[in-house]
Amino acid sequence: MPKIKPVPFFLSVILLLCITLFFISFLRVRPIVTKEIEIPLGSSTAHIASILQEEGLIQNAFLFQLLAKYKGYDKKLQAGRYQLNSNMSLEEILLELQTGIVKKEGIRFTIPEGFTVEQIAARMEEYQLVTKEDFLNFCRGEGSAAQLLQNVGEIPPQVRFRCEGYLFPDTYEVHADATAEEIVEMMLARFFEVFDEEYRLQAEKIGFSIHQIVTIASLIEKEAALPEERPLISAVFHNRLNSEASPFLQSCATVQYILGENKPVLTYQDLEIDSPFNTYLYPNLPPGPIASPGRQALQAALYPADADYMYFVSKEDGSGGHYFSRTLQEHNHFKSIAQQNRR
Repeated sequence: MPKIKPVPFFLSVILLLCITLFFISFLRVRPIVTKEIEIPLGSSTAHIASILQEEGLIQNAFLFQLLAKYKGYDKKLQAGRYQLNSNMSLEEILLELQTGIVKKEGIRFTIPEGFTVEQIAARMEEYQLVTKEDFLNFCRGEGSAAQLLQNVGEIPPQVRFRCEGYLFPDTYEVHADATAEEIVEMMLARFFEVFDEEYRLQAEKIGFSIHQIVTIASLIEKEAALPEERPLISAVFHNRLNSEASPFLQSCATVQYILGENKPVLTYQDLEIDSPFNTYLYPNLPPGPIASPGRQALQAALYPADADYMYFVSKEDGSGGHYFSRTLQEHNHFKSIAQQNRR
């Protein structure tokens, strides 16, 4: 009797995917619900799927995203107001979502990496979206912002703005009449899209809360000018945090944050300002982030370079680079070179 050859595993996966996609095309949801929904400007496929599932128009957000990707619709979905019902197939909903008419004019703005909450608030006022005061008031962590931030770990009371560090730097598009609350919520939502499950698990693995990682990443963002140096600067901070002999991070960026300006050369008087954010006076991490870190800075904070450096100093030669060293003697030598470069 001839043996039946087993179907290779990868063919089984492809067959299962094809069957799934076939049934997705004809999937119907019961009971029938008709609703008018609005898809905001700049919504990702994941965000749209979440809206549809919350409104009871689809049963499974993941399958919606899968079909959108498979059909090539994920880049064609448009903002607008739609009337949909739960008896529509996923295919029909996806086709409908490509025909929307945006009811309100959108305003596009970009937040650079390393911006503080106050700088972001000033930019919102420049675009005449909301007043700086309204934006800052909401960034103190009132209302829905507090709920969105409840899973990042303890945020010490010394922080001025609970949203500091969590307004993700990116390009956004909002309606001209968007409120401060809506803008902040959108930027916080973007942060949590970037800081995904992989990042959360890595933070837990190395023994840090999300808040602590974002704080480290903000220091890296402000200190590093060259992308390739971010993991090295991260290594210095991690090494100091793990050191009983040298737990002071001594980051100039934290003093500049206290001063509210990027002062090129700090004085000894500046370094003696009594603030919990002054990492020259207080050991370990400051109470919170000092700016909004980008994806690369977050990555560096989670995955520091495997290096035993304990110091770094700017080369002061216009390159934006730093000298890295393991001992104080080495560090002082590089500081002398940097002073010569400055001349």
